[in-house]
Amino acid sequence: MCKYKGVPFMYDNLPQHLAIIMDGNGRWAKKRFLTKAAGHKAGADTLQKIADEAEKLGIKHLTVYAFSTENWRRPQDEVNALMNLLRDYLKKYIRDSKNRDTKVDVIGDVSALDSDIIDLINTLKKSTENKPGMNLHIALNYGGRDEIIRAVNNICNDAKEGKIDLVSEAIFSKYLDTASIPDPELLIRTSGECRLSNFLLWQVAYTEFVFVDKLWPDFNSNDLHKALDEFSNRNRRFGGRI
Repeated sequence: MCKYKGVPFMYDNLPQHLAIIMDGNGRWAKKRFLTKAAGHKAGADTLQKIADEAEKLGIKHLTVYAFSTENWRRPQDEVNALMNLLRDYLKKYIRDSKNRDTKVDVIGDVSALDSDIIDLINTLKKSTENKPGMNLHIALNYGGRDEIIRAVNNICNDAKEGKIDLVSEAIFSKYLDTASIPDPELLIRTSGECRLSNFLLWQVAYTEFVFVDKLWPDFNSNDLHKALDEFSNRNRRFGGRI
């Protein structure tokens, strides 16, 4: 039974890897007559709270969908606001890393980001690479199809050089952004939407989904515990019979 600060919870097991599609920042802001930038700021604050809670619970990997390959299609002022928020968030994480145990890395094609953001990402990864706590994986300029295409291209290049012959699932997985990460057992999506939106398409083959009818900035620790409780009570058969 999982314990949190010595107190047992209803669920008997935790996912080793939790993935979250943090959806609803813009609608949250619109309901309050605020700017989309304010909604994204509120969403970033929620991420910090949920990441802290996940780490306290003992979850080893948390992957969050922060900016997709499709998000570039949004209005330029919103994209600019998201990039500036990302800069602030990365700088804060770098400052706080001295007092935190979280290891942070990024999945996605970061080459399309501004050079100063890439520098911040590299600094953050370097400053947290030996941290003993939870692994926080931030998906930036990430798309599941893009990840698969990049993996296939790299496999083709290695095949031409004679480095590989036949490709298995295990070999293919090694070419993905998540090569060193176990597949997520649980994926949570907020805002009431019930789709993957091009997130971790290969990795979620047997992932359990929980869709929450709540906008991301309103998502709290209690909602996280409800999702974990639901996961704990699922019968995961992986195509077999139990």
